[in-house]
Amino acid sequence: MTAMKQPLGTLLVVSGPSGSGKTTLCRRATENGLCVYSISCTTRQPRPGEVNGVDYHFLTPAEFDARVERGDFLEYAEVHGNRYGTLKADILTLLEQGKNVVMDIDVQGAGQVRSCREGILPLCYADVYIYVPQAELKNRLCGRQTDGAETIALRLRNAEQEDACLPQYQYCLVSSDRETDYASFCALLKCQSMRVGLMR
Repeated sequence: MTAMKQPLGTLLVVSGPSGSGKTTLCRRATENGLCVYSISCTTRQPRPGEVNGVDYHFLTPAEFDARVERGDFLEYAEVHGNRYGTLKADILTLLEQGKNVVMDIDVQGAGQVRSCREGILPLCYADVYIYVPQAELKNRLCGRQTDGAETIALRLRNAEQEDACLPQYQYCLVSSDRETDYASFCALLKCQSMRVGLMR
């Protein structure tokens, strides 16, 4: 059998409502070397301790608009008055290097990525929705003790709207506890990495 080249990486898009633990899952998998996090561009101001090119690519609104015009973004959106986007070239480079990439984005962003048919993206693409039953989600949001009652109610309404997009996803991870969720997440990443279609 002819020796295989380095297989392509997997692009795993991860969505779920606020409080689903999606960011924690992605960060933990990244810290353990299972994948790399895509670095987003944003027009918001850096927070204390954030480093340009590490936490985000910080752009001015004019710079962001120019990149939109050039078609540089795989996905972009406006959130709370600030704009966020993922550079297509960054993702393609990582996938060609055989690295698994996770993107922690909302359902709208996931739809944009899912519809992109450029290059190797359709071959490498997979997505998972982190589903949390409403009663459990409310407990988690209240347990944070960072949001008021109105904000929590808004997040729960948003979660219902996001949950309605679940049928668009390839996988659903029904959240239970941190360790079980992480084990399922790692299993999904490893399974995706073994797809024959990624070998070359």
